[in-house]
Amino acid sequence: MKTDNYRVKVSKNVKLKSWTTDERGGMKKKEGKVWAKALADDLAHWQERLYAENKQSLLIVLQARDAGGKDGTVKHVIGAFNPNGVHIANFKVPSEEELAHDFLWRIHTHTPKKGMVAVFNRSHYEDVLVTRVHGMIDDQTAGKRLDHIRHFESLLSDSGTRVLKFYLHVSKAEQEERLQDRLDNPDKLWKFNEGDLTERALWDEYTSVYQDALTTSTAQAPWYVIPADHKWFRNLLISQVILDTLKDMNPQYPETDLNPEKIEIK
Repeated sequence: MKTDNYRVKVSKNVKLKSWTTDERGGMKKKEGKVWAKALADDLAHWQERLYAENKQSLLIVLQARDAGGKDGTVKHVIGAFNPNGVHIANFKVPSEEELAHDFLWRIHTHTPKKGMVAVFNRSHYEDVLVTRVHGMIDDQTAGKRLDHIRHFESLLSDSGTRVLKFYLHVSKAEQEERLQDRLDNPDKLWKFNEGDLTERALWDEYTSVYQDALTTSTAQAPWYVIPADHKWFRNLLISQVILDTLKDMNPQYPETDLNPEKIEIK
């Protein structure tokens, strides 16, 4: 699978219409699920190496519209990892304490320490998305924040943290179907939020600000636009990108002077 096809090139002009939402990579669902299972086993192995080495770390950023599949990605992709080596943070409406500081203050403490994988289920990008659509900040402030984000992610990279950013690209029709499913299914009704309909009405506005956010794609902190209408393909593609990245990081098990042949367990 050529994951580079989904990577946002360094550019000042990004158009989401350039990516489809319903791609399946030329595969059938059954085939994709078998492949995903194999990838999950590999992910577990390479995460263990990262944890054992304790020299590098990985930050995974998940952004999407409502019902775009962030929670499902955490469950089905990140679920392959040993929980002891994973930290998951969910950034919602900031508290009074958080608002009293710069917008990245609450973010930095959740970045991964050495050996760890951190997952941002929503992230620092909320402060250039929701805030901008709802007029809490102007375009000039948003531009400055995007520059700060680039520098912040560069700092993480320089400190040994690889950054992967995924925009789960779901169509408006698919979002409607998923929201309706939440209403129709008693087991999912708790997930429905009437505020999601308010945000849905601002679809074009969110498209515009997401396109600006995607311009922060760099060699050190790339964005990937993931076709997300088919959940199984979304999971497969994200798994492959993460696995390729871990292999490129190439964490090593620590060396030891221990000679197992000289040890007898009685």
